[in-house]
Amino acid sequence: MRFLFVVFLLGLFAGCSTTPVLKTSDTVQIIKNAADSAPDGVQGVYTFTIQATGSQRGDNRIFLNTEIDYRDQRNITIALSFNAVKELIAATQQSPEDYFKGKTIQVTGEAKRVKIHFTTMGRRTGKYYYQTHIKVTDASQIMVV
Repeated sequence: MRFLFVVFLLGLFAGCSTTPVLKTSDTVQIIKNAADSAPDGVQGVYTFTIQATGSQRGDNRIFLNTEIDYRDQRNITIALSFNAVKELIAATQQSPEDYFKGKTIQVTGEAKRVKIHFTTMGRRTGKYYYQTHIKVTDASQIMVV
């Protein structure tokens, strides 16, 4: 009887364990893990070099990319929210595009597979592809290493 109680307690504590946080700079592994976890994402602390930046018209977000071509299947996009952009400008006195480009960063967040729709004249064409994004909503999630 005592044995069964111990087994029950071990099973109970095993079920309460926290989700592991991935720590890696391997973009291919991050992309694979995000795809395997879709539609959920993978929490982690990620390190990589920013090769290109961009923004979207009408949207106050800035995108940092690990590849020169953001459509490259090996690319990971760090999507900075408007609030994070404001915080980063205040802290660095530079635009995030200028501050992070060419630098190695560490970002904490959820790597998630995102469907990107092709549009023509503002309308979806029915064609799409996937990107892996890490959303940054607070400046404390990202730093130069």
